[in-house]
Amino acid sequence: MTALRRMKLGASFYPSGYHVAGWRYPGAVPDGGINLAHHIEIAQGAEKAGFDFFFLADINAIWDPDIDAVSYTAWSAKFEPLTVLSALAMVTSRIGLVATASTTYNDPFSLARRFASLDHISGGRAAWNLVTSATASEAGNFSRDSHPDHGDRYARAREFVAVVTGLWDGWEDGAYGFDRDSGRCFDPSRVHRLNHRGPFFQVDGPLNIPRPVQGHPVMVQAGLSEAGRELAAETGEVLFTAQPTLDGAKAFYRDVKARVARHGRHPDHLSVMPGAVTVIGETRSQAEDRIAALDGLLHPKPGLAFMSGLIGDTDLSRFPLDEPLPPLPKTEGPKGRQQLVVERARIEGKTLRQLYQSIALTSSHRLVYGSPVEVADQLEEWFVEGGCDGYNIAPAYAPEGFTDFFRAVVPELQRRDLVRTRFEGTTLREHLGLPRPPSRYAAAPVQEKIAS
Repeated sequence: MTALRRMKLGASFYPSGYHVAGWRYPGAVPDGGINLAHHIEIAQGAEKAGFDFFFLADINAIWDPDIDAVSYTAWSAKFEPLTVLSALAMVTSRIGLVATASTTYNDPFSLARRFASLDHISGGRAAWNLVTSATASEAGNFSRDSHPDHGDRYARAREFVAVVTGLWDGWEDGAYGFDRDSGRCFDPSRVHRLNHRGPFFQVDGPLNIPRPVQGHPVMVQAGLSEAGRELAAETGEVLFTAQPTLDGAKAFYRDVKARVARHGRHPDHLSVMPGAVTVIGETRSQAEDRIAALDGLLHPKPGLAFMSGLIGDTDLSRFPLDEPLPPLPKTEGPKGRQQLVVERARIEGKTLRQLYQSIALTSSHRLVYGSPVEVADQLEEWFVEGGCDGYNIAPAYAPEGFTDFFRAVVPELQRRDLVRTRFEGTTLREHLGLPRPPSRYAAAPVQEKIAS
């Protein structure tokens, strides 16, 4: 493996680990979601290990309306992601900082301003994980009676992206000069109103903050459906995906890269990064014992509730646990993830109980487990075989799962020249090999200007 193509790595931070019952595992930090010191420890460890970014997933609700089921998990107590990433920017210097924010339950102007602020605060390390919100429970927190349908969510998302990127471009690079001699803080000829009028948004602009350090914060997406893939191909620069098999990962990779090219973009400018749920032991047997221990900590109620939400807020509690998964109704939730779960259940012949136990561990992502060398082997295989450009690493339990990966797996990957040994750049775009987008106005001779 040459140094020209290296594996990209993201640290997917679930406070106590990716497993639904990870907070009960020995050594876990149960209050990790509201424990800043815990966030700092993992972010600094990931930076020292050369990870490209630290990622915080998020939804605008507790993840299930059943409060009793939620009470068996630690996932509902966590910081707002942009707030905590701003804090982490103060104690890190290289690692990218990725936050989830929904286009369904946000406003383009305020979101554009928040991410531009994080990009300035961090010196060019911000990234936006754009989602359309698959969780229906979010609707009630935003004055809605129901969740918008799948097609409407993606139509809104496309316009949302156009507005946000237009606002980021509203100030040309170097517009601010703070010229004491002239008395001007900025050059008004280099500032542009957006004046957007569309079916979903009417936004004047400009932002009240200069253009982000990276031009645009890195655009991250997480779509499996047809609409999700197409949006990623149009505008995404990192694509998170759930791919449990190599054949499926390779087919997905080829499909998305071809779409990127059809949109006139370079395929290398979208990095496909499937999730990898890791369990590491000194031996494979020890890793298997740890998986069994996690399974033994899982209460059926949150296990079922989590899987119900994952496949589209479908109530599975009324079905027998030791029989196969029944036919599921049409959903406006996460269509791609539902398809993965259903296909897996049919192929593997799992009962509902076996399926929710598996989903509680991986959420239909790939499970990578064994000794450090075996974990490195598994990660290398998909990377070399054309299944991915890297991984969003999500240890099943934390912090030990992270520290084991940093301590034992990263050096093995470095020995194979698969991941970096030092950062060569300072911005997330530089880490990922992405160009800095020019302002859409920089070369335009005639545009509406802010009056002097």
